Order: sequence, then structure tokens, then C-alpha cells
Amino acid sequence: MGVLTELKNRGVQDILIACMDGLSGFPEAVRSINPNTRVQLYIIHMVRNLTKIFSYKNLKKVCADLKTIYTANTEEAGYDALEDFGKRWNDKYPMIYKSWEQRWGDLSEFFKYLSEIRRAIFTTNAIESLFYRLLKVAKNKSTFSTDDAIMSL
Repeated sequence: MGVLTELKNRGVQDILIACMDGLSGFPEAVRSINPNTRVQLYIIHMVRNLTKIFSYKNLKKVCADLKTIYTANTEEAGYDALEDFGKRWNDKYPMIYKSWEQRWGDLSEFFKYLSEIRRAIFTTNAIESLFYRLLKVAKNKSTFSTDDAIMSL
């Protein structure tokens, strides 16, 4: 909440979409500061967190079934795939369906965008890669003639 308030104090007037992992309370904090912000939980984080709870022998099957949810063409088709997932796996792993169903509003935001944009939204890999590369360059102090030179990146 403090970081979001500080951003607002620095002039951020609106946030269109906030892509985030499942940090407890963060979606609510974003919405309290910027009520019109759309929240998208990272799909890949949801999948990674859930893979810890099921057996290795089911890993590929469960992940393949989860993939049908977030690769669906529309939100309705995605929710139908979630329902099918629940029918197939609720006997063994009821917490997966329950977790996705409870968070569906924040998991399905990316369906409102073109498929090319969805890929960037449902994972942090592109963003993390950019920051990693910037930090790698920034750590090499000989690259910059002055302290302000890094700001020109």
C-alpha cells in the first residue's frame, strides 16, 4: 500500500492493468488506490505453485489440462475448460479447481486482449529478462561515464 501511495504522490494518475503474482492483499491494495485498475494474476505462477501439490506421475496430465484453460480463445471457453478440469481432477486435487475458481476474476483479465499481448501478461519472463539485462549492464560501472548516464537507458 505504501509503494502504491508513493507512486500516486509522484504523479501516477491511473494504472490500466496490474500484473502480479499471488501476493496476499496486493490486488485489494491496488484497487483501493486506483479503483479502475484491472488486475491479472500471473498464470504461470499459479501453475508453478500448484505443481507442488500433485504427484509427479500426474504432472504432465494436470499441466496439459490447465493449459487448455489459459490458452482458450475466449473467457467463456476458458471457464468451460476450468469446469472440465474440475470434473476430471476434483477427486484427487479439489484445491486446484477451488483456487482457480475463487480467483477467476483476476485470472481471466487477459482474455480481453489480443493473443499476442496475452503471452506477455500471463508470465513475468519477458519483464524479468529485461530487468536482468538492464541490471547486468548497470553493474558494469565502466560502461557509464557519469552517474546520470544510466538514466539515458
